[in-house]
Amino acid sequence: MTRIPPVLAALFLIGGPAFAQQGIPGVHFIEQWDLNGDGHVTPEEAREKRGDVFFMFDQSEDGNLQPGEWAMIADHLAAEEGNQGQGGGQGMGKGPGRFVKAAMEPPFNDLDGNGVVTKEEFVKATDTLFAQLDRNGDGVLTAEDFGRR
Repeated sequence: MTRIPPVLAALFLIGGPAFAQQGIPGVHFIEQWDLNGDGHVTPEEAREKRGDVFFMFDQSEDGNLQPGEWAMIADHLAAEEGNQGQGGGQGMGKGPGRFVKAAMEPPFNDLDGNGVVTKEEFVKATDTLFAQLDRNGDGVLTAEDFGRR
């Protein structure tokens, strides 16, 4: 399989301005993560998308995220946060964005605490992220779940 260049991986990671499009938080996130186009993101779609994200950042192709790969993720998140220019929790620092940001850091994903994050751990951690984002607890993510908190 061909690796996607890291610069393009960021688009997959959070879909450009993931938490606001024309002032509506979450719209772009839903567009990027709603794999079947039905207007909402299911846990299965979220797991598949995070599996894709893992694949894009696992540049060593060893099934683990290494320190340099985590650094690449952090760089992309920082660039994305800097490009957001959004207040009120719509960017990566507050509101739902804080959950997405935390979910892209080693501690969130190292489920067995051994200092190594495997693809299986990364994908499994999606369930925690999904629960954090599913504001109304209905089992799907919609733009409404990304409203101010």
